[in-house]
Formats: sequence, structure tokens, C-alpha cells
Amino acid sequence: MSQTGNLGADIESQINDALSRLASKQMFQSDWDIAAFVIFFTFIGIILLLIILVLIRCCCCCCCDCEGSGPRYQKAAGTKSGVDNLAMEP
Repeated sequence: MSQTGNLGADIESQINDALSRLASKQMFQSDWDIAAFVIFFTFIGIILLLIILVLIRCCCCCCCDCEGSGPRYQKAAGTKSGVDNLAMEP
């Protein structure tokens, strides 16, 4: 029971600390705060960029049907593809 009360007091003190920073308009009180902010938003930016790239890839392939059209992607039955590795020959 004392753990729960202590946890509640810790959360309340952190909330009060954040609110006091907002009130004083000094969100970043140390270099560590600035570094954490930069790392966090860099991570969020990379995630958003990857999501946008996936959406562009999905939309591009759905709209223009780039795979499967043309002789480059059509394979005849029984034909070999690739390069023979002569070093594997006995």
C-alpha cells in the first residue's frame, strides 16, 4: 500500500514540476532536457517519414501496376535465371 501512495506522490510531483515549467515559460532547464527533446522529435520524425514512404510505395504500386507488366518481369516456364557460379563446379 505504501508503494501505491509513493507512486501517486511521485506522479503528482512530476505533474506539478511540468506545470510550474509551463507557467514560468522555461521548459528546458538543462542541456539534458534539450537533448531529450531533440532525440524524441528526431525519432518521431523518422517514424513519420517511414510511414509516408510506405504509403507512397503502396499508392504507386496500386495505381500504376509497376510489377508484372512488361517482358522483364515475365518468366517462361523452365528457364534459368541468374549467373552460373563456376567456382562451385567440381
